[in-house]
Amino acid sequence: MGGKMWIFYSADNSKCLFAIWNQWCLYFAAVVCLLFSPVRADDACPSSCICARDSGTVTCRDVEDTEVPGGIPEWTSTLILRGNNISTLQRGAFMSNGTELEMTTLSLSDNGIQAIEPYAFVGLPRLHLLDLSHNRLVSISARAFHGLLELRSLYLNNSLLSPAAAQLSNALGTQSLRNLHRLELAGNGLKSMPLVRLDIYNLHTLVLINNSIESIGGENVSSLYQQRRIRVYLSLNPFRCNCELEAFYYWLKNSSQCPDAGRLLCSEPEAKRGIPLEKLRGEDVDCMNENLEAVSYVFLGIVLALIGVVFLMVLYLNREGIKRWLNNIREACRDQMEVYHYRYEQDSDPRLANVAV
Repeated sequence: MGGKMWIFYSADNSKCLFAIWNQWCLYFAAVVCLLFSPVRADDACPSSCICARDSGTVTCRDVEDTEVPGGIPEWTSTLILRGNNISTLQRGAFMSNGTELEMTTLSLSDNGIQAIEPYAFVGLPRLHLLDLSHNRLVSISARAFHGLLELRSLYLNNSLLSPAAAQLSNALGTQSLRNLHRLELAGNGLKSMPLVRLDIYNLHTLVLINNSIESIGGENVSSLYQQRRIRVYLSLNPFRCNCELEAFYYWLKNSSQCPDAGRLLCSEPEAKRGIPLEKLRGEDVDCMNENLEAVSYVFLGIVLALIGVVFLMVLYLNREGIKRWLNNIREACRDQMEVYHYRYEQDSDPRLANVAV
C-alpha cells in the first residue's frame, strides 16, 4: 500500500513540475520577444534628431545629413531640417515605410538643396506650411509640389538661382497649390511676376521684395484688378519709370493692394532715380506723350534734312555763277594785295620813294 501511495505521489509531483516548467518557458519567451522585437515606428526617433512627442516636433539641425532622415515618427506634426547638406529632394523623400504622415509644418531652410525631383513631397497630404528658404536651387521639377492639396504657405526666399527661377512658373502652375494663401519669393533676382494667372490660387499674400523686377506687365495688372483680396509686396525692386510702367502706375494709384507702395522707387531713367512711384505724374508714364515727343524729334530731323537738301540743290544749280563770283573775289583780293605790296616796298626803300616823287 505504501509503495502504491509513493507511485501516485511521484506521478502527481511530476505533473506539478511540468506545469511550473511550462509557465517559466512562457515567461522567458515573452521576455525574449520584448528584448529582440523591433521598436514600433510611431515611437522611434531618428538617431540624428531630437524628438518632442508632446509638441509633435522633430528637429534635425546641423548634423550634415546628405538625405532626409528615415523613420520619421508617424506622430510628427512639425519637422525641422536645418543646416544639413541635402543636395536633392528625391521622389517620396518623406514617405515613412510607404505610409502617409500627418505632418502639417515642414521647414527645410538652409540645407544647400539644389534640386527638387517630381513628387518629392508625396505622402504629406496634410502639409500646411513648407519653408524652402535659403537654399541654392538649380532645378525645380514641374511636379515638385504635386500632392500638396492642403498647402497654405510656401516660402522660397533667397533660394532660386537663374535656372530654377526660369522653371518656377511651371512648378507653381500645378493645381495641387490651389489652396495656397501665402507665397514668399523675396531675394531671388526675379525679373517678372512668376504667376501669370492668379485665379487658380487662393492667394492672400504675395511677397516679391528685393528682386530685379523693372515693370509689371499689363496681363499681371489685369489679374491683380480681378483678385482684389491679394496683397502684393514689391519694395526694393529697380523699377524703370517710363511708358512701359503706365498700367502698373495707375493700378498703384487706384488700388490699396500694395501695402508697401510708398517704398517703391524709380531706378531709371537717371532723372527720376530715387523718386517714389506714387509721386510721379501721369505724363511721366504717358505713352502718348512719350510717343509724341519721339515723333516731334523725328519730324524736326526730317525738316532739317530737307533744308539741307534744298541748300545743296541751290548750290548745284548755281555752280557756274558761284564759280565766277569766287573768281572775281579772288582777282579783287589779288589786286588789293599787289597794291599793299607796292606801298610796302616804297615805304621800305627811300630810293623808290624819291623816284616816285
